[in-house]
Amino acid sequence: MGQLDTLDLVVLAVLLVGSVAYFTKGSYWAVAKDPYASSTTAVNGAAKAAATRDILEKMEATGKNCVVFYGSQTGTAEDYASRLAKEGAQRFGLKTMVADLEDYDYENLDRFPSDKVVFFVLATYGEGEPTDNAVEFYQFITGDDVAFESGEADRPLAALKYVTFGLGNNTYEHYNAMVRNVDAALTKMGATRVGDAGEGDDGAGTMEEDFLAWKEPMWAALADSLGLQEREAKYEPVFSVTEDEALTPADETVYLGEPTHAHLQGRPKGPYSAHNPFIAPIVESRELFTVKGRNCLHLEVSIAGSNLSYQTGDHIAVWPTNAGAEVDRFLQVFGLADKRDAVIRVKGLDVTAKVPIPTPTTYDAAARYYMEIAAPVSRQFVATLAAFAPDEATRAEMVRLGADKDYFHDKLSTHCYTIAQALQSLTPEPFTTVPFSLLIEGINKIQPRYYSISSSSLVQKDTISITAVVESLRLPGASHLVKGVTTNYLLALKQKQNGDPAPDPHGLTYALSGPRNRYDGIHLPVHVRHSNFKLPSDPSRPIIMVGPGTGVAPFRGFIQERAALAARGDKVGPTVLFFGCRNRTEDFVYQDEWKTYQEQLGDNLRIITAFSREGPSKVYVQHRLHEHASMVSDLLKQKAVFYVCGDAANMAREVNLVLGRILAEQRNLPADRGEELVKHMRSNGSYQEDVWS
Repeated sequence: MGQLDTLDLVVLAVLLVGSVAYFTKGSYWAVAKDPYASSTTAVNGAAKAAATRDILEKMEATGKNCVVFYGSQTGTAEDYASRLAKEGAQRFGLKTMVADLEDYDYENLDRFPSDKVVFFVLATYGEGEPTDNAVEFYQFITGDDVAFESGEADRPLAALKYVTFGLGNNTYEHYNAMVRNVDAALTKMGATRVGDAGEGDDGAGTMEEDFLAWKEPMWAALADSLGLQEREAKYEPVFSVTEDEALTPADETVYLGEPTHAHLQGRPKGPYSAHNPFIAPIVESRELFTVKGRNCLHLEVSIAGSNLSYQTGDHIAVWPTNAGAEVDRFLQVFGLADKRDAVIRVKGLDVTAKVPIPTPTTYDAAARYYMEIAAPVSRQFVATLAAFAPDEATRAEMVRLGADKDYFHDKLSTHCYTIAQALQSLTPEPFTTVPFSLLIEGINKIQPRYYSISSSSLVQKDTISITAVVESLRLPGASHLVKGVTTNYLLALKQKQNGDPAPDPHGLTYALSGPRNRYDGIHLPVHVRHSNFKLPSDPSRPIIMVGPGTGVAPFRGFIQERAALAARGDKVGPTVLFFGCRNRTEDFVYQDEWKTYQEQLGDNLRIITAFSREGPSKVYVQHRLHEHASMVSDLLKQKAVFYVCGDAANMAREVNLVLGRILAEQRNLPADRGEELVKHMRSNGSYQEDVWS
């Protein structure tokens, strides 16, 4: 055999690496999922089970007969999965575990015993897409070439019993597509669903009540199927929480808000992701509105040196910090204010329990950085806390609130109370007997907030622009202002950067310097999430954009990019933006920039405005869209891509309907045919949405 040359060796090395990657699924070099994990035999104080991607092996080793899988993007599905696992254990004696879908393989589901049950709690992300952690599972279970270990082709999952609940948003066309498609795939392969396939609707604001209404008949069906006996549910902690008097917040092993162990050590490193943020400097921040009492921010965040990258149309995730005022309220309500700096250790009492916050930490750090204490309180959590009420009258009231959804709605939901605000509204007495473990279990881990990036990666690859309205509003029926957690945090950072010695937006305070002052100098924890909301690859193709208010954010990036392409000599097609706001003198964001881009793009850029508060009647972007029906129809005939960004429940739905009418009217078609054409545009990618509830 001839001697191998350098190229041969390179090819062999690549093949070897590829083979290892395929057969190990990258486990040798994958980033650790648990950001607090250590290399010792313990994780967060709980004994560490042998790592395995075989769910049956894991269940056998830990004595489980029920696994609750979750596919979650923002943490809600994970929370529901944890609640179902806990309720199944406490009410029915099931041996439950909660599992992240991306942590396991599924080729052996055909060997799942009939005396065990699997739950799937699945959120649908965007236009019918799986959440990031559910992509591989979804592709496997719904694939045309799905193959299980037994080789059985007809009904390979005949022994599998499963339960499903989906989290969706009816403002999207593919409502709850994940749970519906997975349910159909499992049924097709012979699996038996227990109870109805539950669906929660975030778009209608009924997610929590949908979940509560679904789970009771589901439990009854599961008890009948598995022969379970219901028992009186008593609180059984999933975690132990102990105060460690040997440690103080000054100890370098105590987490004071750091998101990972590497951050705790002062040596954060990439790759940066949803489990590991980059602490990015804010290089610029300014106000976009000119009216007192309303704020809209423009921030420039540097990702230079991070190895983070983005494409025009992607999202930036901001990791928030809870306001000091809400941290104080929370600690006071639960009788922890005087020992806020006490160091606590949190330990899983079950080998499969994943501690959701870093440990050791302090009560203050847990409330400020790790727990979603400012979220609206749920009816089920109020009912759970009733047993720990400071007096019988309060206990009775909480039991009633937990049992009566209409009463709960009138007393608490309409006010959008947090858990601390809700309990304060019931009694001035503190809830000193609530175990902190129950608070960790019942309150979600704080989640990053996602914003459409308002810059072009072609123009500023190392700097990401954010455009955000600061939320401070009075909802109908609410007795207080509801303040956005993250946007007020951003406002405080902007105030500090612009010279305010005591930033205090809307009566809130924030620990702007971050844990151990590591965010000082105006830094923000971020990561990038890639999106399918993209410009056409051919810049000569026309685009139509509809983006009122901060819905214009990604379109600023689109137009910025097209102007740069034109400047370098590329052919750029017609670029039309429908933009709406209240008043051109108050909230017409980027008004001067549009003029600059107009000069660069000339007749290829057209900005059509709708100012809702300037005339005798309100005019919105959908009205302007219809007024320019002929132009819109002509551009669509030229293969224009149509984009919508902003409010899903109202604006985006109206724009969808108006576009259907335009197509029907301009092409002399029946109304339902216009609607079908819009659906076809969605399916082929020429109608794209980046919307929120």
